[in-house]
Amino acid sequence: MSQSAAEGAPRDAPGAARRKGPTAGERLARAAGRSWRPAALLLVCCAAWWATAAAELVEPYLVPSPGATFDVLTGEADHLWRHTWVTTYETLLGFGIAVAVGVLSAVVMVSSPTVEKTLYPVLLFAQVIPKIAIAPLFVVWLGFGIAPKILIAVLIAFFPVVISMVTGLKAVDPEMLQLSATMGARPWQTFVKIRFPASLPHLFSGLKVAVTLAVTGAVVGEFVGADEGLGYVILQANGNLDTPMLFAALLVMSLIGVVLFVLVEAAERLLLPWHASRRDPRTGTTAY
Repeated sequence: MSQSAAEGAPRDAPGAARRKGPTAGERLARAAGRSWRPAALLLVCCAAWWATAAAELVEPYLVPSPGATFDVLTGEADHLWRHTWVTTYETLLGFGIAVAVGVLSAVVMVSSPTVEKTLYPVLLFAQVIPKIAIAPLFVVWLGFGIAPKILIAVLIAFFPVVISMVTGLKAVDPEMLQLSATMGARPWQTFVKIRFPASLPHLFSGLKVAVTLAVTGAVVGEFVGADEGLGYVILQANGNLDTPMLFAALLVMSLIGVVLFVLVEAAERLLLPWHASRRDPRTGTTAY
């Protein structure tokens, strides 16, 4: 068989060579190649932080040293863990509700132009209202329990979800929709087989933004009125000028956002291995 014929043969044809998946070493090398730059930047930031504290360029009560912050992280681990769990629970619950309501709202809006024209301006108006400004009102309505924190997390995380889902549902190739209609597919079949799978890349882009915003929403709710959670810890530390505890709580809060972002991205890699964003730009093949 000629070389050109071999190149044109389908991958699943008899005798066609199958490309082997990457080995564990190759995956580790790729992960290291993606991670060394942000790791190097973090090391530079930590070195600058340590140098600033060591040279006493800033008073310790304004910027504590990395050592003092680390001592708080280890010495007050139980205290921080208890409040971290509260904030994480509020974040996950708010994010889950935002995803469910956002996806449902997007489906309704795309299905009905009248609903979209009516609801979209309202959503935009609600988004531009600072949530910290209306958070006290939620406390008045719902009390000092967990409900106001979850509601604020939902409101902050909802908008990226619904906008990305609407964009994804509208980004389907019209020829695919025409083909499905020609073949007699019902609307729900078209949605399940074509519209929803095609919208997932856009949806996951919104989810990665929304999950980090949900952390902010939960902490904002704790700022207004709470007796537990990282927002409460930050307020207490700020009032007592306990900057090591303040910095420790901020680091833990950032870590929550990073971990949740990585989990959503891992879910995207698992569910959407076929998408172009998962391909190696050098070879055009799927990156694992």
